Amino acid sequence: MRLTPLTSLTSEQTELLETIVGPGVEPPPPFLVWARNMELAQWVENLGRYCRGESRFPQRLRELSVLICARHFDSQSAWNAHIQQAVEEGVPAECLDRLALGEDPDFKAEDERVFHAFAHEMLYNHFVTDETYAAALSLFDEEGVLDLIGCIGSFSMSAMMLNTFHVPLRPHLPRPFTDVDGFRRVSNGKGVA
Repeated sequence: MRLTPLTSLTSEQTELLETIVGPGVEPPPPFLVWARNMELAQWVENLGRYCRGESRFPQRLRELSVLICARHFDSQSAWNAHIQQAVEEGVPAECLDRLALGEDPDFKAEDERVFHAFAHEMLYNHFVTDETYAAALSLFDEEGVLDLIGCIGSFSMSAMMLNTFHVPLRPHLPRPFTDVDGFRRVSNGKGVA
């Protein structure tokens, strides 16, 4: 990791981390990174907590949003931290395998398909087509569309942070992206997912 280890925490950092993960629980690396800037950390955690557990989406789509951002930003750490929970929540593993390869995931569930299309268009094209917007509005309503944008924004920021500071992959998990080795792209083979 590019950051020097935290050898001690201030009372403010300890309080924030305990609020996030509970007293006596080792916080995951992303939270330890954010805790280095307490002014920013408070805002990041408020948005992250909302997106992780309070948005209008079921946990299945929340986990999918993390994986969409992880693949877009090549964040293997974020992918490995959320892939199992996404599958447990019901996102089809074969669709996630295709997403990891940079291919069209070919989601069968309408909400997953529309959620992915909307996020993909925002991230890759920077604009959302009228057709995709109408489909998202029909399924998720205006507040849901705002939640979708907020989740993608929050998890994109986290993926960028993980990559910038080289937060290590969990050693027991496989490398999820064939076109990425650690923190560098080894090919331009990523598809259009």
